[in-house]
Amino acid sequence: MVVTGIGAFTPLGGDAATTWENLVAGRSGVAALTEEWAEDLPVRIAARVAVEPGEILPRPLARKLDRSAQFALIAAREAWSDAGFETPATDESSKLAPERLGAVIASGIGGVTTLLDQYDVLKDKGARKVSPHTVPMLMPNSPAANVGLEVGARAGVHTPVSACASGAEAIGYAIEMIRSGRADVVVAGGTEAAIHPLPIAAFANMMAMSKNNDAPERASRPYDKARDGFVLGEGAGVVVLESLEHAEARGARIYCEAVGQGLSSDAHHIAQPEPTGAGVARALADLFERNPLDKSEIVHVNAHATSTPQGDTAELKALRKELGEDLDHILVSATKSMTGHLLGGAGGIETVATVQALYHRVAPPTINVEELDDEVDAKIVTEATPLPEGRIAALNNSFGFGGHNVVLAFRTR
Repeated sequence: MVVTGIGAFTPLGGDAATTWENLVAGRSGVAALTEEWAEDLPVRIAARVAVEPGEILPRPLARKLDRSAQFALIAAREAWSDAGFETPATDESSKLAPERLGAVIASGIGGVTTLLDQYDVLKDKGARKVSPHTVPMLMPNSPAANVGLEVGARAGVHTPVSACASGAEAIGYAIEMIRSGRADVVVAGGTEAAIHPLPIAAFANMMAMSKNNDAPERASRPYDKARDGFVLGEGAGVVVLESLEHAEARGARIYCEAVGQGLSSDAHHIAQPEPTGAGVARALADLFERNPLDKSEIVHVNAHATSTPQGDTAELKALRKELGEDLDHILVSATKSMTGHLLGGAGGIETVATVQALYHRVAPPTINVEELDDEVDAKIVTEATPLPEGRIAALNNSFGFGGHNVVLAFRTR
């Protein structure tokens, strides 16, 4: 399997190129929340998308889509066009049969803003004022369904929901769809739009989020000794995956190879990571057992690293267990330091970043690392760093509440 298209709609840019440019430059997408509803919240910072979807989508269409579906549709359109396809998929020049095309778009929470906003309408204005589009908008599969409708996917449209591992699980599922022969091409990724007072208050009361309200751009600080939790972000990342045979037959530009995925579950706690990294290590072991990948090929990891005290170090323990105690040859980047944590969209945008890192042979930085945690024994990239020449591979790690562990592997061609 290969990656032939990428799309992104993030706190760092309205497309993949701008997002990548700002990632490499080490810019933060985190800012203060200025809405009146945020004034009394314990956390008043977040990473909103850099461009409002209403500036891109026609208003009649946008009104029928939850914000998460808007993000996904914009990113999917970019990825689809970037892969050289036209809409709909019945276009003869694409040499793509709709029955061989799938879509897998994940969300960890789904249409939460639609649900909460329409409940307010119900309370304040009565039942007759509730939008008739509410149910199709709030469904967790709404982003996947709308992307599937956009491209004309008939091989299957799916929505994995595995908390913050959802986006990566979607891409892993897409890889398996192609590997099993169900599809030749799959549009896959993750999206999330949960910047709303209720999720923010809930996460804050769990002590999961940074409360560094006075310095938003410095709040997300993976691996730093002073880290105090993640910063909520929003957006979407989407890739087009394709069998190598199909891509070569139509002369497609290839970013990299999609090697495969490794999966495991912790069975430890609904919200806390397993502190030794044992579950993550099992996902890594599963990756190497089931896919043609040599550990010596790995030179870069886009880490899950949300900026929580336990999670950041548990992940590194797992990497050392499976890749060797000496990780000096592996460049570790934590891009959530710039984008915030996109929850179910994290695996999507971080896959796009991993693909671009291999394609451009540059590892993006981890910003805000002022004093490295004493338990961090790895080569954390703090400024954009070139990746070596030759055939190299990179990992994208994603983990979610409930103990979901997903590791994706990509390799240069």
